[in-house]
Amino acid sequence: MNSFSKISLIIPCFNEEDGLLHFYETLLAKLPKSYSYEILFVDDGSTDQTLTILKKIAELDSQVCYLSFSRNFGHQNALKAGYDYATGDCAISLDADLQHPPELISTFIKKWEQGFDIVNSVRKDHTNISYSKKLSSKLFYLFINKLSDVKIGKGIADFRLIDRKVLDQLKLFHETHIFFRGIVPWLGFKQINIDYQAAERYSGQTKYTFKKMIHFASDGVTSFSVKPLRYSIYLGLLFAAIAFIYLFYAIYVYFFTEQAVAGWTSLIVSIAFFGGLNLIMLGIIGEYLGKLFIENKKRPSYIIRESNLSSNSDR
Repeated sequence: MNSFSKISLIIPCFNEEDGLLHFYETLLAKLPKSYSYEILFVDDGSTDQTLTILKKIAELDSQVCYLSFSRNFGHQNALKAGYDYATGDCAISLDADLQHPPELISTFIKKWEQGFDIVNSVRKDHTNISYSKKLSSKLFYLFINKLSDVKIGKGIADFRLIDRKVLDQLKLFHETHIFFRGIVPWLGFKQINIDYQAAERYSGQTKYTFKKMIHFASDGVTSFSVKPLRYSIYLGLLFAAIAFIYLFYAIYVYFFTEQAVAGWTSLIVSIAFFGGLNLIMLGIIGEYLGKLFIENKKRPSYIIRESNLSSNSDR
């Protein structure tokens, strides 16, 4: 690594018009001067003036590039586009709301200079974060680490540095439901984690609602593990054993006691319970089958409507 090395900065954006210019100015002020940069904004189908602002910035700064999606394809696919089109010797991805502190970039680069291929960030939340956000984050990592075969450290964020040889491998991935927080540790290579204190959001609102966190966790689990299918087998065997024991109990009551009373309650409860259990199992199987169906279509992960880049991702 030397002054001739180029670093790509990948910034996914979705409705960031209020803080985008401030983010850009802050980013420029924090970048180490010993490298050249490519600043790649990925507009994830914003419905506000985000793209208009990006165009104005790109007119004034030749380092700035932008990709604009035809619609909102999601944060992970915006990262995928950035990784696909980055031309630097390494790439650093960060969000445009300044919760990922740009001053940490110099630390990332130092670790890269020391020979690390991937430099991850581990988020330490600020004290003003809401209880619901803390709870959803805690449940997210608990859920995904219990069910997934790839362990993800608590607080691992998509704020990271990735070396060129790793980027070349990431370009080979064409998953529709891509999950980089699982893919990156799965890849291997020489990795290191850096703690950081999450700053207050400069403007706008979080794009990761509780509902999106649930979908995000579901994608992470089903992309890297078949444990839910395995657990459904265990659960089925457990209740089959309980039902078998109950059968002996029913026979005993019928033949050896006077307590046998014909009634609908136990029958309806049993049907509802085991019917619900079957629907849960079918739902788990359906989730996997649905993902296989979508992946088999081999649709693109994103569609670019507008850009100031060449259409050749290997440029």
